Amino acid sequence: MLIDNITIAIVGGGPAGLTLARLLQLKNANVKVYERDFNKEARVQGSPLDMHEDSGLAALRKADLLEEFKKTYRPGADKTLLMNEQAEILFSDHDTKPEEDFGAEHFRPEIDRGPLRNMLLESLQPQTVVWNSHFISMEPQNKGWLLHFKNGTSAYADLVIAADGAHSKIRPYLTDNKPVYSGVIMLEGIVSKEHAPNINALINGGKIMAFGNSKNILMGQKGNGDLGFYASFKADEDWAVNSGLDFSDSKAVLQWFKTKYPEWNEIWYELFENAIPPFIPRPIYAMPLDQTWETQSNITLMGDAAHVMPPFAGEGANMAMLDALELIEHLTNNCYNTLQEAISQYEINMRTRAAMATKASLENGEQMHSETSLTTMLEFFRTFKIK
Repeated sequence: MLIDNITIAIVGGGPAGLTLARLLQLKNANVKVYERDFNKEARVQGSPLDMHEDSGLAALRKADLLEEFKKTYRPGADKTLLMNEQAEILFSDHDTKPEEDFGAEHFRPEIDRGPLRNMLLESLQPQTVVWNSHFISMEPQNKGWLLHFKNGTSAYADLVIAADGAHSKIRPYLTDNKPVYSGVIMLEGIVSKEHAPNINALINGGKIMAFGNSKNILMGQKGNGDLGFYASFKADEDWAVNSGLDFSDSKAVLQWFKTKYPEWNEIWYELFENAIPPFIPRPIYAMPLDQTWETQSNITLMGDAAHVMPPFAGEGANMAMLDALELIEHLTNNCYNTLQEAISQYEINMRTRAAMATKASLENGEQMHSETSLTTMLEFFRTFKIK
């Protein structure tokens, strides 16, 4: 195989990088994952993920981890309430959701990022992940690259795979393509269920999506009971800097919410006044739909490093894990004579597929922040979610 007798470096230990490492080790490849976190406990992982049948779940099947996933995912976490700004429930599938059915077209089981990451980490050989490896730069050496890290260490690899996220430091070695701001800011907060009793009683372990006046509140309950929520709205890209807000001051953020969301019911206030600071403003980006670059034989991109997209179709992590699945299939396909041929076909397919998912995510984002968002989302949920 093309990966025999070469060293492979994956930079970034998220779902995409770890899934690829697992798949490579099943093919006896020599692979290391270089992760900037000091250790696996270094930071709290973000919002839960829903896995899709033909992408995230397909990658887990190929990695021989589906049965372990079934022990780890959160049954019922995809239950959804659709509400207006007055917290009136206009759609609920809490009593009508079909039984959990792996293999069903519309079943999208949820898993917290932390347990997913731990499951993938535990599937790898010892010392596969090199922690505290904050990538700084790399330079050509032999047929590959010599990578340099912030801690003063260096490592050689014949093939470098960038899985280091939307602001990838490796992408510029391959392409000048940069993410473009989508027009949407998502202000992230976390609150314990004890400090948001009214919302906690409503959410009941699932999700809430509230729409009104071209603005949203999107939230889900984590495995530990905490409520992760986002105030999602259109604003300038530099809103966080120009707002003058102290995002570590819950009272200030609550006052901002009252001003920005004046039509919204007071029930939402308990999220903001009791949140665990700091809030995190997240401008939402997307890669250009028509991006391209010249394939190289010793470097490629995957996940957000290749095709960051808005979260409004739930495709980001799934596309990233599908990247891992398709990349390993190309690298181990004997129909290619060289790494460059295999990588080229992977990149062509990946860019085409990711552009379609990104377009859908951008369109969904526009609909979700429009004056008719509530009507549009109700129609969607009543036709799609009941299947």
